[in-house]
Amino acid sequence: MSNRIVIDPVTRIEGHAKISIFLDDGGKVNDAQFHVVEFRGFEKFCEGRMLWEMPAITARTCGICPVSHLLASAKAGDEILAVSVPPAADKLRRLMNKGQMIQSHALSFFHLSAPDFLIGWDAPVEKRNIVGIIRENPELARAGIRLRQFGQEIIELLGGKKIHPAWAVPGGVRCGLTQEGRKQIVAKLPEAFETARTALDLFKGLVEKSREEVDKLASFESLFMGLVAADGAWENHGGKLRFSDSKGNIVADQIDARDYRDYIGEAVQSSSYLKSPYYKPQGFPDGMYRVGPLARLNVCDFMGTPQADAELREYRAKWGGRAVKSCYLYHYARLIEILACLERTQRLMDDAGMFSEDLRADAGINKHRGVGVSEAPRGTLFHDYTVDGNGVIQSVNMIIATGQNNLAMNRSVLEIARNYIDGNEIPEGVLNRVEHGIRNFDPCLSCSTHAVGRMPMQVRLIGPDGAVLDEARRDG
Repeated sequence: MSNRIVIDPVTRIEGHAKISIFLDDGGKVNDAQFHVVEFRGFEKFCEGRMLWEMPAITARTCGICPVSHLLASAKAGDEILAVSVPPAADKLRRLMNKGQMIQSHALSFFHLSAPDFLIGWDAPVEKRNIVGIIRENPELARAGIRLRQFGQEIIELLGGKKIHPAWAVPGGVRCGLTQEGRKQIVAKLPEAFETARTALDLFKGLVEKSREEVDKLASFESLFMGLVAADGAWENHGGKLRFSDSKGNIVADQIDARDYRDYIGEAVQSSSYLKSPYYKPQGFPDGMYRVGPLARLNVCDFMGTPQADAELREYRAKWGGRAVKSCYLYHYARLIEILACLERTQRLMDDAGMFSEDLRADAGINKHRGVGVSEAPRGTLFHDYTVDGNGVIQSVNMIIATGQNNLAMNRSVLEIARNYIDGNEIPEGVLNRVEHGIRNFDPCLSCSTHAVGRMPMQVRLIGPDGAVLDEARRDG
């Protein structure tokens, strides 16, 4: 490989990462790598803590999706206690997870990705940001902010605060939803529905006009994984695991979370601190699979709510049936999931059983291992704990969605680079498209969502002798 393009840092993601694009002597792209260059060690420093502390501790893994870790951790605790969570507690957990999906998907779509496809891939960077959205379409920007706020308010009404609520616990939840809280949610649902529909109609119109770009940003074959209910319905908190392939065939179904090790391997590559999970029966790296909104819509049989089911049928009819492959359509899938979350939230508001005071099953340590799985906005999340007889954590394994998408993110960057880079020139719009290949997956963003305006970036084209052939720089 004679030349290399380096994008460092990749902007608008959680933490620190860079992209290397390798060119052959003819200036053609022949490889690309997504490097995560930070190390946190959450799994190791949880050892020695008590089981009951884990939901509140692991929620600190992320400031954008703390609810996802909170719920997966509590579910692992449920299994170690060997209890069935009271029905009202299960419904409340589901409600909080829907609030999490709504707020996180709204942030990803309106704030982080929309500037690219609404203002223009090649627009000047000083315009291609959330401030540009506010200037060009203030009503849409305001609606996106309020939709995210609605999801955060659901979390706050249940857990007492919007970020890092210490609410779900092994065996259930600490408190329920008040009738006053129910009234607040019901009052704001119509506006949330209107925003979701507006965004769906807007994005459907955009992709219909740019079908070529849908493929170029990037479309490829892989497996898909997500939770489904016993009847195959879309799930986000219960159910079992399902894998499907790029033709829409079910590869493995109704897998219990505790058996995930039989199906998921975790590879380590020297180019990144981020592990690369893969589907074990196909080996590494052939067992590449995707998780998250696109995958969840591919593996489920139906959404389970009228409006979302109608959107799912249209989405599949236009974009590939049971195996939609374009990573760019992650955005479309997010919007359908927002709609499904709103419909299910509305349904829960009319469920009297959710207001029972029986919210927690109490027990001691009855098992030494528990696996909790829940759907985070970015994909399936696993918490696997081993404890001693006193409930002291002996080992932890956390498999997060961003990691499970690692192989696919690398493939996406490679496909986009091949589609847009030819030769030694590095146009700004090309850099933006390559970065968007990562944003499609919405990897954890909590460390960099504050970035506005010109994102700092340096790209160097380096010859085989180490000489810098070309350089493109953006200052912050």
